[in-house]
Amino acid sequence: MSPISQAPGSSIAARLEDCVFAIRKRVGIAPRVGLVLGSGLGAFAETLEDLVKFPYRDLPHMAESSVAGHDGNLCFGTVAGVAVVCMQGRVHLYEGHSVDRVVQGVRTMARLGVGCVLVTNAAGGLHESWSAGDLMVVTDHLNLTGTSPLIGPNDDSIGPRFSDMTNAYDPQIRRKLVEVAREAHLPLHQGVYAGLLGPQYETPAEVRMLRGLGADAVGMSTVLEVIALRHMGVRVGALSCITNLAAGISDQPIAHAEVEATARRRRPEIVTLISGWIARVAQSL
Repeated sequence: MSPISQAPGSSIAARLEDCVFAIRKRVGIAPRVGLVLGSGLGAFAETLEDLVKFPYRDLPHMAESSVAGHDGNLCFGTVAGVAVVCMQGRVHLYEGHSVDRVVQGVRTMARLGVGCVLVTNAAGGLHESWSAGDLMVVTDHLNLTGTSPLIGPNDDSIGPRFSDMTNAYDPQIRRKLVEVAREAHLPLHQGVYAGLLGPQYETPAEVRMLRGLGADAVGMSTVLEVIALRHMGVRVGALSCITNLAAGISDQPIAHAEVEATARRRRPEIVTLISGWIARVAQSL
């Protein structure tokens, strides 16, 4: 199928309705839980039962990712009987997309009626005691991208002009991730995620700055998606796979291929954690 033409001048609400209409014509699943699967983590979508998959290019206003490890599919299916929608990969600001394009996927999941979304990412660790492959539940974030999906005229049908971010990362969702990890004997850090523009990795001086600001991990995604979801009233959790130690902490060069390889290595544990979390969080929706 050829890419669907875009309407950059249309409103956020109109673009969402276009996308939701196209999805509902093709799939009858009403998802209760949403997932955003970051670098190297997209394979979780392949574990869904009754999997239905749509390439982003076949959906209105959804941009395609150009980054390795981001397959670019919207996937529907079930986990332990719970209806789920997954973004198998995401797009980023550094690819040249507008902020609205970056958050179109999560806004679409919100419009589909999900009760909560778990956003995952690959991140650099900012603590010498951490190791590549560690997992971290995000407790808060620093938005250092220099922008926000809420800039511009506000559509009150989407969300309020000024969104409260006090509990951007829902405490109950975090607690359920911790409970599942404890029962599965999976070590799990908790900490603050700093979202930067990228695509270059941080310098040692920037890493020292981030540690001084209170960050525990750093990456190039997540924060804009979380802001957009909270604006629409959706509960959010986030999980980082620490795929490398940041510059100045590790003496090894940082490469995207290593980031993907580390995420793939932790795939079984991540599948266990996310699957258990979905079954548990669905009880409170």
